[in-house]
Amino acid sequence: MNDLELNKIQQHWDTLISSAISWAPRIITAIISAVMIYLIGAWLIRMIKKLVEKAFKKRNMEVSLQHFLLNIINWGLNILLFIVVVTQLGVQTSAFVAMIGAAGLAIGLALQGSLTNFAGGILILLLKPFKIGDFISTNSGASGTVQAIDIFHTRLVTPQNQLIVIPNGVVSNNSITNFTQLGTRRTSIDIGVAYDADLRQTKDLLLEVIKNNQYALSVPAPQVVVTELGESAVNISVRVSTSTENFWAMNEELIINCKEALDQAGIGIPFPQRDVHLYNNQ
Repeated sequence: MNDLELNKIQQHWDTLISSAISWAPRIITAIISAVMIYLIGAWLIRMIKKLVEKAFKKRNMEVSLQHFLLNIINWGLNILLFIVVVTQLGVQTSAFVAMIGAAGLAIGLALQGSLTNFAGGILILLLKPFKIGDFISTNSGASGTVQAIDIFHTRLVTPQNQLIVIPNGVVSNNSITNFTQLGTRRTSIDIGVAYDADLRQTKDLLLEVIKNNQYALSVPAPQVVVTELGESAVNISVRVSTSTENFWAMNEELIINCKEALDQAGIGIPFPQRDVHLYNNQ
């Protein structure tokens, strides 16, 4: 390497060092400013979240909706803070926004099913067909107590303590039976009695059983209705209302007490039976 090439390298090196020295204060200032903006912004985000959370609780907003809205606010504020920080470092905002838009479009096309579930979650949280703690049954046959309503899925716990995770798109686009929302449930117990039984006496007897049940409500009035002349028995329907939390306890007690009362009164509950006639052609 000759002296001319060495001089050129030295000149480039000196220019690089001079530029670094001249730009160093600006770079350091930009980094310090970005860090300060981030710290202040993060503190403000925490304060805003606390204020919004207090406002939600003051209005007694449903818990799952609170979590959903707080997550949306948190993501939105953090994205805004990130844009402000990178702008302070000299990144062009327009190019950055265009990049985010392109990425959002690609993600949206790739996650169409997830977006359907996301939209279903928003509808569930806004329209409130059910809430956490409700016992529901879906059109797909799944039933259980609502444990959580996430952005994409609803979680149910069955009476057998099994966890069922259902996509919100399926839940929001199909019929739902909510057994809890109205506060009371009405049981319908079908009992078959013998054809030779006195039906009026049987009805009075079953109404007395209902009257003595600790969980049965008097309003709406209980009913004992003859519903069908069956193949081997006269079918009677016992219809009683109670509070949601006492439904299963009342249902079991009524079945036991109705059976005991009928036995004591000598009113039979026949087994299914058929008359078979045999003919001898000879």
